[in-house]
Amino acid sequence: MINIAVSAGIFVLVVILSSIRVINEYERGVRFTLGRFTSIMGPGLRLVIPLVQTYQKVDMRVKVVDVPDQESITKDNITVGINAVLYYKVIDSKMAILNVEQFDFAVAQLAQTTMRNIVGEVELDELLANRDDIARKIQQIVDKTSDPWGIKVDAVELKDITLAADMKRVIGKQAEAERERRAVIIKAEGEVIAANNMAKAAKTLASASGALHLRTLQTLNDLSSDQSNTVVIGVPLEILRAFESVKGKK
Repeated sequence: MINIAVSAGIFVLVVILSSIRVINEYERGVRFTLGRFTSIMGPGLRLVIPLVQTYQKVDMRVKVVDVPDQESITKDNITVGINAVLYYKVIDSKMAILNVEQFDFAVAQLAQTTMRNIVGEVELDELLANRDDIARKIQQIVDKTSDPWGIKVDAVELKDITLAADMKRVIGKQAEAERERRAVIIKAEGEVIAANNMAKAAKTLASASGALHLRTLQTLNDLSSDQSNTVVIGVPLEILRAFESVKGKK
């Protein structure tokens, strides 16, 4: 009897020891009893009865998915290569195990297809200029689709957008032409402003008595400090007319 009791005690002890499972703070355990979902196991020591119960651990930390290069065609039929980084975490371990097989693989595939679809809806200029908006659209779609899986998508970042060599040359020429166009416009606007100012100055000199003479004297004063050998002086018509009037009186 003693041997039987000792053997039974050892057997129970072995069963208990083999039933102990450790769940880390950042994990949750999904426990099944005879194949049916039983409970969610929190952090600490937990018992899982062998042959009767099984469990799966789920990491609740934020995960990073590197979405590989995807060849996509934009709305204006330009082929681009694009890759991204996806940040997500499990918020419901039960749904992540029961509602989808290999949720990490499913999220990565969903991100790839969504990224190709979104790129196909925009033109190249919009894709290059509004990368944050495109990434936000991808994040919203992936997050909404993965809600039944107990997944929360925190962010999507577009890492790189690559173009063919000939397309890069075309974009470079386009940017150069745009800079030249802006330079011509700015120069023309400057000439218009200068012409208006000159017209205002001429009007002021013509309307004010003696202003033109003072301007002439000022010009001569400026020329006096010049070391050039030749000075050409323009004589205002008013002075010539004054000489004419004096000559007529004689």
